[in-house]
Amino acid sequence: MTIPIYLDYNATTPIDPEVANAMKPFLADYFGNPSSSHSYGIKTKIAVENARKQVAELINCNSSEIIFTSGGTESNNYAIKGVAFANKHRGNHIITSQIEHPAVIEVCKYLEKNDFDVTYVPVDEYGLVNVNEIKKAITSKTILISVMHANNEVGTIQPISEIAVLAKQNNIIFHTDAAQSIGKIQTDVQQMGVDLMSVAGHKFYAPKGIGVLYIKEGVKLEKLIHGANHEQNLRAGTENVLEIVGIGKASEIAKRDFENNFSHMKTLRDKLFKELKNNFENIKLNGHPTKRLPNTLSVSFPNIEANTLLSEISDEIAASAGAACHTDDIAVSSTLQAMIIPIKYAMGTIRFSTGKNLQSSDVDKAIEIITKAVKRLNPTENNTERNIEDKEIKLTHYTQGMGCACKLRPKELEKILKNLPVITNPNILVGTDTTDDAAIYKIDNERAIVQTVDFFSPIVDDPYSFGAISAANSISDIYAMGAKPLFALNIVGFPSSRLPMSVLEEILRGAQDKAEEAGISIVGGHSVDDIEPKYGMTVTGIIDIDKILTNANAKSGDAIILTKPIGTGIISNATKRGLADQETKKEAIDTMSQLNKYAAEVMEEFPVNSCTDVTGFGLLGHLSEMTKSSKIDAEILFNNVPLLKNAWDFAVSNVIPGGSRNNLEYVKDYVVWSNEITETKKAILCDAQTSGGLLISLPFEYKDEIINKLHLSGMIKASYIGKFLAEGKGKIFVKNN
Repeated sequence: MTIPIYLDYNATTPIDPEVANAMKPFLADYFGNPSSSHSYGIKTKIAVENARKQVAELINCNSSEIIFTSGGTESNNYAIKGVAFANKHRGNHIITSQIEHPAVIEVCKYLEKNDFDVTYVPVDEYGLVNVNEIKKAITSKTILISVMHANNEVGTIQPISEIAVLAKQNNIIFHTDAAQSIGKIQTDVQQMGVDLMSVAGHKFYAPKGIGVLYIKEGVKLEKLIHGANHEQNLRAGTENVLEIVGIGKASEIAKRDFENNFSHMKTLRDKLFKELKNNFENIKLNGHPTKRLPNTLSVSFPNIEANTLLSEISDEIAASAGAACHTDDIAVSSTLQAMIIPIKYAMGTIRFSTGKNLQSSDVDKAIEIITKAVKRLNPTENNTERNIEDKEIKLTHYTQGMGCACKLRPKELEKILKNLPVITNPNILVGTDTTDDAAIYKIDNERAIVQTVDFFSPIVDDPYSFGAISAANSISDIYAMGAKPLFALNIVGFPSSRLPMSVLEEILRGAQDKAEEAGISIVGGHSVDDIEPKYGMTVTGIIDIDKILTNANAKSGDAIILTKPIGTGIISNATKRGLADQETKKEAIDTMSQLNKYAAEVMEEFPVNSCTDVTGFGLLGHLSEMTKSSKIDAEILFNNVPLLKNAWDFAVSNVIPGGSRNNLEYVKDYVVWSNEITETKKAILCDAQTSGGLLISLPFEYKDEIINKLHLSGMIKASYIGKFLAEGKGKIFVKNN
């Protein structure tokens, strides 16, 4: 396996070998508690205090002004909350900038909910704060100014010393977040004039989970963490000796090697930009051209989506779209918004950041890889190259929105559909009014045609499986209406400049095999050249008019049966990020590839009142379509809902697709959560499914019988998950059991 070229040093840095060697003895040999008075404790106490001196020497302060924390986020929290609550008798006004890291912005938002006022000053086109804007924002109640030393996305260095003078003139405490600047530019707190400064170890070759807050002598803070009198009685908790030793050594190295590292990182950064600019004249440099971190290069490729480009090169280059903490979010970052970067550039913004381990040959190779990828993706480039490398294809790397999670935001779509003309044709038996996924048109007094269309981007890496899953998903809408499929047409979007045509052949083969399993033929279709692979089908079916099932006929007291486990959106997100093991992926693929044919056949033997299939809007989204259309409330029991293997663990780890979060927002007005339903459980119930199971509503007395019948297949894991209640406004009440 090829090791990607690392160009994401602003996100995190590797632990320096010297740092690791300094830490090793404290991993096994020197394990004493620094608060202990015996020899074991004395050894670690000496190590902690030595590290404190090393950090103090790096930033030019007294060692007594250094407090060890768990990282930059805690340091920012302690500094801002500490000042706010210690000085609320003097005032309640805080000034910060619009481009701060979330570890500052979110703290300020928290304080706004607790009777503090915050002014977020703007920046110019380079991401630079105007000192006069801060001056104008100062009031008699201003107690704190917090402005980052250097921006994490574009690298712009702020006029810290000028702001410090202004703060001192007005008796205001001044804090700066220096997470990105330590080891890259001078961070002498005496020259900077700051009162508080946050440091994150993992940004300058120390381990993750360790940070520093510089607290100028005389500055008073309200405690953030209470307990024993560790860290001069300012931060309770037994010292993390192992990592404190690490940040101490990293500080010593950063001071020792500063000039060499500065020159090395800047040379490679400038080389990267120069060659990219030579290859693409229309790229845009973001950030100040000179007042910028020596290692940070934010560039925008017009008319290309950043995450698409990153997916294209992810096997060979590691970089970030916007802030590293938000790699799943394709929305324009707050920094680029504040800089008023035009949307065609903002959406194509990549942050490359160099480091001391990077080699010139790495940059040469990166330039070649990036150039080829941009030319493949950008239709404006004069590119006729079609020689695509023969390598293992992972389809999820070629798309952003995966499976049914890529659907439009439900609320936005709902607004559009409401504005469409009302259908008056009497032959249309099911249209948009019931929110069903298929339309039904009467052809005579006994029969009707059912038609549906669905397509999406890859949810799995294997092309054949993608085709099979997409076909199963498309045909499912026919089964959910109680109909029989007749034939289908292909809908294809394919990036012929990015993927070999053999991939499309495999997608179509997977779909064809699934169609044959359903007993239908694919008789044609339509294809377009697209930026990412997409596949789906229009499916035509037939139904007896008296057997039509819709969302709108659920009855009070009906049991709710689900025929497949949920969690496919979460598993697909984990697959794209390389977190899912083979067993987990196989279960998800088998589940999504499974036709709802047998479940539909079983339904014919029971007095089913209503049915839908669970796809992009999630379990609760599709259930809400049933409750609203039927004008009836429902109750869901979370503990009864079947989950795919590891879906829960991934959800706990926040591996949740954006489409699932959109669904949670969509159903918030219809769902009543009991107190025991956690945010993780909410996300799972709203997870965007692809080729999910049928959601069946039938009289309660038949629930056990239909479940037993469904289980006879040996494949269907049907479950009773709740029931419909009395007539109402379509509310869904969710509880554990």
